[in-house]
Amino acid sequence: MTNIDTKCVQGVYNPTNGEPRVMPIVQSTTFKYGSSDEMGKLFDLEAEGYFYTRLQNPTNDLVAGKIAELEGGVAGMLTASGMSAIFMAVFNICETGGHIVSTNAIYGGTYNLFGTTFKKMGIDCTFIDADSTEEEIQAAIKPNTKLIFGETLSNPGLVVLDIEKYARVAHKNGIPLMIDNTFATPVNCRTFEFGADIVVHSTTKYMDGHAVALGGAIVDSGNFDWEAHADKFPGLTTPDESYHGITYTKKFGKLAYITKATVQLMRDLGPMQSPQNAFYLNLGLESLHVRMPKHCENAKKVAEFLESNDKVAWVNCPMLKSNKYYDLAQKYMPNGTCGVIAFGLKCTREETKKFMDSLKLCAIVTHVADARTCVLHPASHTHRQMTDEQLIEAGVGPDLIRFSCGIEEADDIINDIKQALENM
Repeated sequence: MTNIDTKCVQGVYNPTNGEPRVMPIVQSTTFKYGSSDEMGKLFDLEAEGYFYTRLQNPTNDLVAGKIAELEGGVAGMLTASGMSAIFMAVFNICETGGHIVSTNAIYGGTYNLFGTTFKKMGIDCTFIDADSTEEEIQAAIKPNTKLIFGETLSNPGLVVLDIEKYARVAHKNGIPLMIDNTFATPVNCRTFEFGADIVVHSTTKYMDGHAVALGGAIVDSGNFDWEAHADKFPGLTTPDESYHGITYTKKFGKLAYITKATVQLMRDLGPMQSPQNAFYLNLGLESLHVRMPKHCENAKKVAEFLESNDKVAWVNCPMLKSNKYYDLAQKYMPNGTCGVIAFGLKCTREETKKFMDSLKLCAIVTHVADARTCVLHPASHTHRQMTDEQLIEAGVGPDLIRFSCGIEEADDIINDIKQALENM
């Protein structure tokens, strides 16, 4: 099974005679064993199996395995949300006294996590321009830097990250490159092929695709050599006394990173995705390869319409040849970026709100990247805690409208925008 379309539909789960054709929901918190010794081996990590769903569940593992297969990684895990995936992925290798480098063109929630919450935990972050040169990226790295973080397509600014450039700098310094691939999905960009080491997702978005199941995912490429940089990552390369002195890299090899995140962090922090949500997520994954081209087709048509409209100040869609990121988008996402575009109107903030309030088909929601077209004004909603200066620094101008094209008929979406512009 080599084609990603087939992997979306039938990846990982292969039922045999008499088993459910559809991946089942194992809706149980606990699992029975015949002897204390059998259960004890699971707690000692001496045997594989399930004993409590907070750590692992068969449904979750199958879906995580499918996402890992789509990304081309060695292992994955599901979390309760995209934010918990980012927290777990970073905290798995970066503890108090550590430092991370992140582009500033990232989701507002991630910006707050890195710049505020992690700081309270003794983890520092240096934000850099996503378009930084290799020399500028290098200048931000410190002796205690544990990783570099960026988004394939930034939310909501749609900055396209030069993944190979960031990977070169990261690996030169013996640290991994972590990428949030939520908007592009592995259907449009397989970041491991360009040098990324760890991928995170808000599966709530395109992977679910229907706005029904909150969730996140972490996937490890298995390519980063933790042992070669053992002094930087003691959590993986030195004994874990909470598991009888197990050293993850020695016992689990390429599975060390995900194993530690599962048996240590999920054990202690517990943001597990529910099996019911994992089941819904798998239903979304089965059509991901069909939906993404339609999202991209609609986004390009809407962007072209907006670009030609006199009331529109600017349009940001990397699929447009006029876009500054067009060449990078063609390199990393030749089949299309995603259904999200950004634009600004030639009007005041209040008039921007009136435009949004006049939309009928396109709904004002906090969500993004599902089958239905939706719209958001980040400065008034998701990023409202940030000053105008911070918004501009993060690549989210006060006038920016995030417009997520669904999979409806493109003409209907465009006609809704037309009548809203006329009612401004």
